[in-house]
Amino acid sequence: MDPRTRAAVDWLLTGDEPGIRGQTRRDLLDEPVGEDVMKGLKVNALLDAGLGGDPYRKWTGAHWRLVALAELGVPPGEPRVLEVADHVLSWLTTGCREPVVIGGLVRQHASIEGNALAASCRMGLAGDPRARRLAGSLMSWQWPDGGWNCDERATGRRSSFHETLPAMWGLHEYALATGDRNGAKAAARAAELLLEHRLFRSLSAGEVVHRAWLAPHYPPYWHYDILQALLVLSRMGLAGDPRAADALDELERRRLRDGRWRAGGRWWNPPGRAYAQDVVDWGRAGPNEMITLNALRVLRAAGRL
Repeated sequence: MDPRTRAAVDWLLTGDEPGIRGQTRRDLLDEPVGEDVMKGLKVNALLDAGLGGDPYRKWTGAHWRLVALAELGVPPGEPRVLEVADHVLSWLTTGCREPVVIGGLVRQHASIEGNALAASCRMGLAGDPRARRLAGSLMSWQWPDGGWNCDERATGRRSSFHETLPAMWGLHEYALATGDRNGAKAAARAAELLLEHRLFRSLSAGEVVHRAWLAPHYPPYWHYDILQALLVLSRMGLAGDPRAADALDELERRRLRDGRWRAGGRWWNPPGRAYAQDVVDWGRAGPNEMITLNALRVLRAAGRL
């Protein structure tokens, strides 16, 4: 391990959130987690926010908090986390989320089902009938190009990367947990769509589709960026695909001299703000723990560390 990476890993290991420390040991040092993740301040803030209100309320609703808990490495079977997952799954499968079909294509916010499915599978609920229903819906909504889209005005020629990435993650986690071949094929089709675009380039001239996609964010919520795309691709064993090279180069270009990364933008505000607040402070200034952890995971999976 080179000195810059070693320094970044040591910094992550001195943080105050056991879930981040444990995942650093597991994913970057091949060591046991060795942490009680449930004692984390962020984990408990996410759980203490309760189950009242709109599960999709940005960014304090139960839906978003479930995803954050999964990404902090909460182990499967924890009763308080299962309560959150149960609430989210029931919300998604008993409401009136009937898809809109235009031109033979489903126009649906598939990122909602995708994120919920991924987090629920991480919590050990892949065998729950409601999780199977989410997976089945995502597979039936997939567009011919391999992605998903909610835009009722879209021509059908191209899917939305924002909707596609969480759906891809959800189906990958579902297939990983259940062995479902159709789920794995659907996730692979979505990955091919992203890789075909080298994660951020147009097919016609190769220009950057949206410059905001190049900047790392945490949490990404439903937004697409290349770090989150690389992270999910790495979980699928695809970070080393040659077509991911441009995105990996950009990620390395954004690395600080001390080996860490800072956020290139934020979709959230700290607790107490009137607008777009989260229930925890993920770090707004200086190097960011989750972005640094995810970037190092990706580079390691791609053979660049």
